[in-house]
Amino acid sequence: MSVLQSVVVKPVIALAAMLTFAVPAHAAMPVRPTLHVTTLDGKTFDLGAQRGKWVIVNYWATWCGPCIKEMPDISRFVASHGNVTAIGLAFDDSKPAAIKAFLVRHPVIYPVAQVTLDNPVKDFDVPRGLPTTWVIDPDGKVAKGFLGPVTIASLTAVIGGK
Repeated sequence: MSVLQSVVVKPVIALAAMLTFAVPAHAAMPVRPTLHVTTLDGKTFDLGAQRGKWVIVNYWATWCGPCIKEMPDISRFVASHGNVTAIGLAFDDSKPAAIKAFLVRHPVIYPVAQVTLDNPVKDFDVPRGLPTTWVIDPDGKVAKGFLGPVTIASLTAVIGGK
């Protein structure tokens, strides 16, 4: 092995091995996830109580530009589809008052709950990036997951028309 290989390759292999064991293994997200959260207005959102409707579960943050851009589309989609509801999960360590103030400037028609990295929801994978959106079908099954912003067109492709 050359000196270059000893200096560069061995540490990279060692680092890769350490990271492999450092990253916790996650169980697969359940086919029918549960979600029971308290929204910023103090109400309870229970995914199980939404059976019979499509549900858009949207992880976002106040500092996330693509999240802010997609929020009006999600609101418009929910408003124009009687069989669709949504829950926004503010994946943000800000104080709840700061998130509420943000929502005054960027209103949505669906409830929002705060979720933090140290207190994630049980059945949903921790987002690998924001925004992350899960579409849940009327039977409570995961129909589709999106990493990156959703649009009316992408939601229509999964949920369909009115």
